[in-house]
Amino acid sequence: MQKSINRTLICLSLCIPLIFCSLFLAGTLDYKSRFFYFFPQLNNATLCRTGSPPLRVYMYDLPPRFNVGLMDTTFPDNVSVTAENIPVWRWNDGLRKQHSVEYWMMASLLYEGNDESGLTRDAVRVRDPDSADVFFVPFFSSLSFNVHVRNMAESNTVDEKLQLEMLDILRASEYWKRSGGRDHVIPLHHPNAFRHYRNDINAAIFIVADFGRIMNISRLSKDVVAPYPHMLQSYLGEDHEDPYDSRKILLFFRGRTHRKDEGRIRTQLHKLLNKTKDNIYEEGNASEEGFKASTEQMRSSKFCLHPAGDTPSSCRLFDAIVSHCVPVIVSDRIELPYESELDYKEFSIFFSVQEALKPGYMYPPKKDDAVNMIWRQVRQKVPEIKLAVHRSRRLKIPDWWT
Repeated sequence: MQKSINRTLICLSLCIPLIFCSLFLAGTLDYKSRFFYFFPQLNNATLCRTGSPPLRVYMYDLPPRFNVGLMDTTFPDNVSVTAENIPVWRWNDGLRKQHSVEYWMMASLLYEGNDESGLTRDAVRVRDPDSADVFFVPFFSSLSFNVHVRNMAESNTVDEKLQLEMLDILRASEYWKRSGGRDHVIPLHHPNAFRHYRNDINAAIFIVADFGRIMNISRLSKDVVAPYPHMLQSYLGEDHEDPYDSRKILLFFRGRTHRKDEGRIRTQLHKLLNKTKDNIYEEGNASEEGFKASTEQMRSSKFCLHPAGDTPSSCRLFDAIVSHCVPVIVSDRIELPYESELDYKEFSIFFSVQEALKPGYMYPPKKDDAVNMIWRQVRQKVPEIKLAVHRSRRLKIPDWWT
């Protein structure tokens, strides 16, 4: 198991948590040099790269009400967002930061040029749409839901109006028309993002947290799974000779035990594990006090349980990773970020729902930043997009494959 711990630490250097992007993109957006300032041991490291030229991305110039205006209501709606005027992400926004990947992807394209070490990026913004590989739609649909929706039963909300307006913009776009939207990248990280018109934009590449609520319209072959930013601070001070043996808690979970859908397993696991020796399985809410307790307990635990909630994934997985705690993932339908580059079984343990509920089954004796990795995953979708677009242009009858 010590080998698993070591590999978990190696994974951290690959799956750099999005929370550090607040350091990367503040002010001048010189995010690489800021990163290496805090991690000088990586300054001369060779990051994992594919050797391919960067993905060429054309970004729609949307009115700020679709993106940064949701962060700062005083931002003029007739002013284009640039690297110089983009608002800094406010980390006191609580749970909103869990789905902030849409912000970081936009910010990464606003930054132009390479970092001081000369490393190239995996995606660059191009001004000529004819030279673009993909088209990025900087609509903060997750933040729009969080800001404008208080009750899921509400109708005609500002969020719904923005979705419809965004749909009209896309349908009128010559870039959207020529590919049917297949080469467009749209972040839908929150499970309720763009919920009213998802079917109308489903040809596009979605950036999602998982497929929990869009399993019927989304596909792993075209969409990209992006990580949650973790809620807990990264653990950088572990200096025990044997960190694994120094941790006194065998298995830890803290969170809401009553959830919907696949997450109903949490209640069953609570009954099964609540009084098991050396385990902590307790009810908890997202609060400053809760984060403080979880930080201390995760750093004292060998294994951190990650059962499905309302959707298969949550930030708890990434909290475990940055706490150097081996994730124990319980889900039948979870999809994970960067899985074409990372083998999660090298630093995580997986159980199906059926396995996890068997008494004793779970306890037998015994270089890159996250945004660049997302863009690399997008680039892998480009050949299939081109094939689909080229075929659709020459077909004279309905496509026999669909």
